[in-house]
Amino acid sequence: MLARMRVSPVALLIACAALPAGALAASLPDAVSPQRMMPLFNGKDLTGWTADVPARDTDPALPASFVVRGGLLVSLGEPRGHLLTDACFRDYRLEVEYRFPGKGGNCGVLVHASRPRALYKMFPQSIEVQMQSGDAGDFWCIQEDIEVKDMAARRPRKPGEKWGGAEGDARRILNLTDGSEKPLGEWNTLVVEARGRSLTVWVNGDLVNQGANATADRGRIALQAEGTEVEFRRVEIGPLPAPRN
Repeated sequence: MLARMRVSPVALLIACAALPAGALAASLPDAVSPQRMMPLFNGKDLTGWTADVPARDTDPALPASFVVRGGLLVSLGEPRGHLLTDACFRDYRLEVEYRFPGKGGNCGVLVHASRPRALYKMFPQSIEVQMQSGDAGDFWCIQEDIEVKDMAARRPRKPGEKWGGAEGDARRILNLTDGSEKPLGEWNTLVVEARGRSLTVWVNGDLVNQGANATADRGRIALQAEGTEVEFRRVEIGPLPAPRN
């Protein structure tokens, strides 16, 4: 286990250089553990983030998938892709406030993101914390894996499928609650604690998922553009609280 590092906010944001998607695949730079709560989104621009939108490889004139509008970070949903932090993190508490301003739909926060376009030539290797309206808090394994209690019930498999994170695997892990999300148009608070190889997730104060023995314990954080407009007014990362009994 690496010791926690004390770093300045500036150093934290440049710990991983902003590189083209292909260059990100080689290896993960050293990850840092934040020592105080700090914003990943500054409310003004996308400093500290890099977008990976595969469709723009062949058509650079396509509109941006992620913009800043009225002090909010907005995922426009199309073209589909991901907005990744330039910095890499481990052992942290992530707090995200988001809403679907119009219709409900799909989006997610990806943690421990590493190799880009690792699944379906779109999704970075990671563990997704689902934000899809009605299913917030599900886990989706993307070339990574994690274990939960009651795996047989919460991770349904079709005949011939195995638990895993590859194409054809049973990748979805159902959350623990119903009704934790606010009505469409209202702000939700999603909290993720990454502690070693465990992940714990709350939605609006409800414990909605908890997993252990993950195959990754560090990486970038990513937001999705996955077909539906989503607004983010706060994306902050900070140190872990003392373990709960």
